[in-house]
Amino acid sequence: MTTLRLGRSGLVVNRLGFGALPIQRCDMDDAVAILRRAVDGGINFFDTARAYTDSEAKLGQALQGVRHKVHIATKTKGENAAEMEADIQASLSALRTDYIDLYQMHNPKTAPLPDDGTGRYETLLRLKQSGKIRFIGLTNHSVQTALQAVESGYYDTVQYPFTLLASPQEEELVARCSQKDVGFIAMKALGGGLLTNIPAVFAYIHKFGNVLPIWGIQRMSELEEILALEKAPPVWNDATRQVADAEKKALGGRFCRSCGYCLPCPQNIQIPLIARMELTLRRMPWRLFATPQWQENVRRAETCIKCGDCAGRCPYGLDPAGLVARCAADYWEFLRAHDVSVVAGEG
Repeated sequence: MTTLRLGRSGLVVNRLGFGALPIQRCDMDDAVAILRRAVDGGINFFDTARAYTDSEAKLGQALQGVRHKVHIATKTKGENAAEMEADIQASLSALRTDYIDLYQMHNPKTAPLPDDGTGRYETLLRLKQSGKIRFIGLTNHSVQTALQAVESGYYDTVQYPFTLLASPQEEELVARCSQKDVGFIAMKALGGGLLTNIPAVFAYIHKFGNVLPIWGIQRMSELEEILALEKAPPVWNDATRQVADAEKKALGGRFCRSCGYCLPCPQNIQIPLIARMELTLRRMPWRLFATPQWQENVRRAETCIKCGDCAGRCPYGLDPAGLVARCAADYWEFLRAHDVSVVAGEG
């Protein structure tokens, strides 16, 4: 399996990273089986977070006996030293380890820096000096914040959404990481599930020799597909470039990535689910989303009170409430056009 050096951390990782957010949806036995198969298949970098419910516990169970073979990355949303100290202790316990290879600030609004008044970066340094963490990273959905971390010189890695839909500014972020010897971890390589041509995505990301993609996996079949691609890597050529051009034309830059930072909604509207509905109906088996339960979810869009909270939290500068309203209207029109029975209650 192809390896890369993760920036100045010096960690040598196989270029298939495992994103452990989706295994929240698996039971323990299935998650453990998938994770152990990943290790057997050569994957040695696993990314999780304190915020991912029981993901850390599943990793802790699966990686017993092979901890020395793998690198574990997790994250904290702590806003101060006390919260971060509590998080690291909880993570170490759940992961059944006495150290974390890469400890990341989880999507902060700005990159924590020494003497910024929050004490967060000083806490990271104390954790490193005590041996509880080895390297310091930051994850973000804002290219400006990610670049701030890179330019600061205080972070060993950054993690950012990166796929074949990347803008020139995002490709420049990757280049700047290479220049500054900062490891670059690519999350959401499939655009939050909207990109289905995995070979084309795989080929695009592998153009960049310093990018470590972490593939979000929740099924054994998904893992096997990724392992098979690594054995016979698709190449970036005219065919894959045409796929990328078509996807960019279809999706552009103004679509919901399903990061979930717009939540919670005071009206309990499932914003990411509805804001992507127009794309979901066109790109996935649509009948799965025509059930009475899904209709009920979409109908909640009618209860929006236009408070603006979601817009203030969207790292991509979208108007989530506007997206939800438009996609909900398109949803009902789509159901009627396909002669789907609409359950009572639609306004």
